[in-house]
This record gives sequence, structure tokens and C-alpha cells, in this order.
Amino acid sequence: MIPSARFARLLRHAAGVTCALCCMMSSPVHAPLKPAASRGAAPEFVREDAAGSLLRLADLRGKVVLLNFWATWCHGCQEEIPWFVEYQKTYGKSGLTVVGASVDEEGWSAVRPYLKKKHLNYPIVIAGKDLQKTYGLDNLPVTVLIDRNGRIATTYSGVVDRKGCEAELNALLAEKAP
Repeated sequence: MIPSARFARLLRHAAGVTCALCCMMSSPVHAPLKPAASRGAAPEFVREDAAGSLLRLADLRGKVVLLNFWATWCHGCQEEIPWFVEYQKTYGKSGLTVVGASVDEEGWSAVRPYLKKKHLNYPIVIAGKDLQKTYGLDNLPVTVLIDRNGRIATTYSGVVDRKGCEAELNALLAEKAP
């Protein structure tokens, strides 16, 4: 019989391998930026971040938000995270806020050790099943670009196209603030 901690590690490893294979075998699904008039409101959420503060999506109105659903075991997610760190560093003063929403089932017990190693420069929250359902997650990674008015401009399902995503962020940052 496999001890439960070892079994959990094996399952996380298998999930990570599956995620990596899915990322390699399929291209990311992505639509171009929607015209501002046809964008729908991003579903509101309130979550505690890694520092223990409440993060409310509504409080980020006036900023462009890159909302990234990720997991510590997802290889495609690990590829994107350094790009998001760079986006936050480069565009934060222009009005970008990157928010990472972890879908790790173990919650903070899996995420906090990861954050100690990676030193991300943007807030991290735990997504929870309800937020995953609200945003329609069925795979990882998923990245949602939200305009300054709190409306979904586009969604990436799979690893983002780095240059394309950056161009879309620039376009959203150039739009008028509310």
C-alpha cells in the first residue's frame, strides 16, 4: 500500500505531466480583444491574498487586470509566470495589475512554499472551486485580460502567446480610464 503523502505526490506529478502534455499537444485557444462595447463584466470576487489582505476585483477598477489561473504543478503555468512578473514590473506604473489565482487543491499549504522560492511581484489568491466554476475553467493555465472598466477583453486557454499578450496589454493600457 502506498502511504497517503506519497500517493498525493504521485497524483500531483501525474497531473503535472498531463498538463504539460496537453500544453504541448494543443495550441492555446484565444480570441482577439473584443471591442469595448461588446465586453461583458468580469465576475466579481473577494479573496484573501498571500499577505492576508482582502483582494477585491472591484477595487481594481481603473486598472487593467491580468487574471491568471495557475497551479504549482502545472508546467505551462511555470512557463508563463516569469512573463507575468516582467509585465507587472514593466507596466505596473502604467496601470496594470497581475493577479494569480491558484487552483491547487491543497490551498496555501502548497502555494506558500512555492511563493517563498519564486518571489512573485504580484498578488496571489486561492481560486477555490466556486471561482473556477464562475470563470468556466476546464484546463490550465487560463488567463483573463480585464479592461479598466472591469470587463473581460479576452481570455487565453492554454499558455499565452507572450508577444501577443503583451501587445493586447498595451492596447488595453492605452484605452481611456473610467
